Amino acid sequence: MNADGSDLKSAADLKPATATTAAPQKTLPRHVAIIMDGNGRWAQARGLERIEGHRRGVDTVRMISETCTELGIAAVTLYCLSSENWKRPQAELEFLMHLLQQYLVDERQMIMDNGLRLKVIGRRDRLPAGVLAEMDKTLEMSAGNNGTELVLAIDYGGRDEITSAVRLLCQDVRDGKINESEIDEEMISSRLYTAGLPDVDLMIRTGGELRVSNFLLWQLSYAEFWMTETCWPEFSRREFESALESFVSRDRRFGGLSVGQ
Repeated sequence: MNADGSDLKSAADLKPATATTAAPQKTLPRHVAIIMDGNGRWAQARGLERIEGHRRGVDTVRMISETCTELGIAAVTLYCLSSENWKRPQAELEFLMHLLQQYLVDERQMIMDNGLRLKVIGRRDRLPAGVLAEMDKTLEMSAGNNGTELVLAIDYGGRDEITSAVRLLCQDVRDGKINESEIDEEMISSRLYTAGLPDVDLMIRTGGELRVSNFLLWQLSYAEFWMTETCWPEFSRREFESALESFVSRDRRFGGLSVGQ
């Protein structure tokens, strides 16, 4: 049993008792994406400033990173800052940048101890120089790790990502590298920020909202969704395991039929 009372140890623990040799083996998701929502609301409900919710949420990020490593999940992408979040109050944005910079320093040992390989997706041009410096240090330090890929979506927007990929394809056509008739899904995927990562299998959103909020629009095409009212600072390993158990129990047909139908 884990410290928080949960029992999940591996993918084997998630196999349904009704599974048979005729059915495909149920496995954990390769790529989990999480919209970490509800930090501010969690804090305000307790009479705290919104920034305290963001501070508390770092502990949940650490738990998710360590759990994904333990379970052998290939990649986890965390929605840290959307391209629309710049509309928030300046004081909150400044704190978020400070918290991000501090995270990139303080969590280096955790990242290395767990063999995590850090990846950051999104725009860089609007991030402070101090954040970029610490980000690049952590990226370089973890580049040789071969464990779970920890992907931080910072100043990220799904439409912006797809637009960027289209521009790259147009440039390649103009340069004569490819013919427009050759463009296919693989070419588009290879020019997204997430190039090299598997598509998202499971998307989790905390905080009770039921929308994707411009997050990984291309990569979520066949993802399973799991939503919870729990705000991010209180999202526990037990609840994360519940999401994984739900994923394993689902019949993913990708437009086809279930076995035996």
